[in-house]
Amino acid sequence: MPRTCSLLGAPIQTGASQPGCLMGPAALRTAGLEPILSELDWQVSDLGDLSIPALSPRGHHNAAIHNLAETIAWIEVLEAAAFDAAKAHDLPIFMGGDHSMSAGTVAGMARYAQGQGRPLFVLWLDAHPDLHSLETTTSGNLHGTPVNYFTGQPGNDAYPPLAAAVPTQNICMMGIRSVDRAEHKLISEQGIEVHDMRAIDETGVLAPLKTFLEKVRAANGLLHVSFDVDFLEPGIAPAVGTTVPGGATFREAHLIMETLGDSGLVRSLDLVELNPFLDERGRTAKLLCDLTASLFGRRVLDRMTRSF
Repeated sequence: MPRTCSLLGAPIQTGASQPGCLMGPAALRTAGLEPILSELDWQVSDLGDLSIPALSPRGHHNAAIHNLAETIAWIEVLEAAAFDAAKAHDLPIFMGGDHSMSAGTVAGMARYAQGQGRPLFVLWLDAHPDLHSLETTTSGNLHGTPVNYFTGQPGNDAYPPLAAAVPTQNICMMGIRSVDRAEHKLISEQGIEVHDMRAIDETGVLAPLKTFLEKVRAANGLLHVSFDVDFLEPGIAPAVGTTVPGGATFREAHLIMETLGDSGLVRSLDLVELNPFLDERGRTAKLLCDLTASLFGRRVLDRMTRSF
């Protein structure tokens, strides 16, 4: 039987500081994500894009916060959609949209994993740990809050109640290179596994990734991968509003995705923060499609030489 995957768009940009992420799902479709995965013998179902209704503003005592009502609505819609997609398909792909969407997708996958009697693990590929609560964010950009929320930390009472939280010991962050003081404090207190770019420079990506995958396998866990465009070096992936120099290289990123594919452990995938308005002739969208193909089974020897 062919393996099944689904594409589900979340055109959300209310959590980010720059507009444009709502075009991310369309850019990935235009770059050919569905036919690329079909060529790798996956049965692909495009479920279209989710939406939320127009909402009245919702206040919070942290005056920096904006678009709270929209973020809450997106979390609710995405949590239910991720849960349903996990039941119906072997590997759903959630196409964003800014990273606040992971508050919903990971929460839905955690509820699904709980129903299967298995733990959910999260590989967070990002320049930022996104560990702010609604209480600690100073920018008010809610794409900086999803990990704090889905791990069940205090300070997120305005967000929807979690059916299942992801334990902080089940998270591995790679590529981190921009951390605020409140986030650093939580990382230290919780002992969250973080491999920043200095650590990756010293050890490479493969050793820490394999150690984490062994942990997932030993626990009979399900693995959710959340891939933010700013995980990558901006020179190869300019289409993101939160660029931080010194990101993962082309080969490091492909090695991570190929290793994840080899493991057979990945159960769901976020592709987030793609802002086509900031791209150069679609190069970032095409790169994301190529990286996704590596996770789904494409290898170096399968790559065609391109003529320019």
